[in-house]
Amino acid sequence: MKKILANDGMEDEGIRMLEKEGFMVVTEKVPQDELVEVINVENFVALVVRSATRVDKSLIDACPSLRLIARGGVGMDNIDVEHAKSKNIQVVNTPAASSLSVAELVMGHIFTMARSLDDSNRSMPVKGHSDFAQLKKKYSKGTEVGGKTLGIIGFGRIGQCLGKLGLGVGMNILAFDPYIPEATLEMSLNGSQKVNVNIKTGPIDKLLAESDFISLHVPGGKVITHKEIKQMKKGVMLVNASRGGVIEEQALLDGLNSGHIAHAALDVFEDEKSPREEILHHHKISMTPHIAGSTEEAQQRIGKELAEKIIHFLK
Repeated sequence: MKKILANDGMEDEGIRMLEKEGFMVVTEKVPQDELVEVINVENFVALVVRSATRVDKSLIDACPSLRLIARGGVGMDNIDVEHAKSKNIQVVNTPAASSLSVAELVMGHIFTMARSLDDSNRSMPVKGHSDFAQLKKKYSKGTEVGGKTLGIIGFGRIGQCLGKLGLGVGMNILAFDPYIPEATLEMSLNGSQKVNVNIKTGPIDKLLAESDFISLHVPGGKVITHKEIKQMKKGVMLVNASRGGVIEEQALLDGLNSGHIAHAALDVFEDEKSPREEILHHHKISMTPHIAGSTEEAQQRIGKELAEKIIHFLK
């Protein structure tokens, strides 16, 4: 019986699918420093991970039984993909399974920023009983998102899904992606009617200068630094639910403190073991702990897609 180690867990439906095909799935978490020994002793043929487990060159070289590495989710930065392939180990992920979940979280942050919901929610328990009128005055200067321009940097699956949500609430969409010149967004109305909207991507300079909200959906790198912030309109609001460091944190703090950036929302951080204090306590930043793709529906889709790919490649 072929054995699979799902070291960062796996949804029950995916496990059932694999067991039906004769695989044994182990979901007990193995510490990073014990992985090599356990994989070799148990002769696992596949390793399923999320973002917590690292699959680097040394692990790959030390585990000759592995035939497949499966990543639940989009990013592959915790896996040495090229080295795995050089060892004839198949590497797969589930890029589409969590797109809607990520896009919906971004929209949640956009509404939060537009109406200062995060800061209001922090203030109400402390001052609501004594300063209700003052808080009402303070938070009555929000903005509507309808009619505003949403700039999307990275127009792949998640970016396009966000574009559809933005269009759905009446936003104008600007998109930048060096690899995707245009995309047709299929809008579903009332569950049956279909409307296609064609979006052509354009230069990033135009997006930076004209967007009221900017969301990033790129695999990594430093995309937003002091230079790019200077090109943005004053009062812009930024969201990063892609990778930590895509928005340079010091540049972000400087932009917020100067007033050039009105608000920011972060689901990812440069150091996710210990995010910097200035970020965590800044009153103009709304935050979530890297949960963009973590919904019940997304996890179910991820488990099912992983199982399908494992069955395909190992059987």
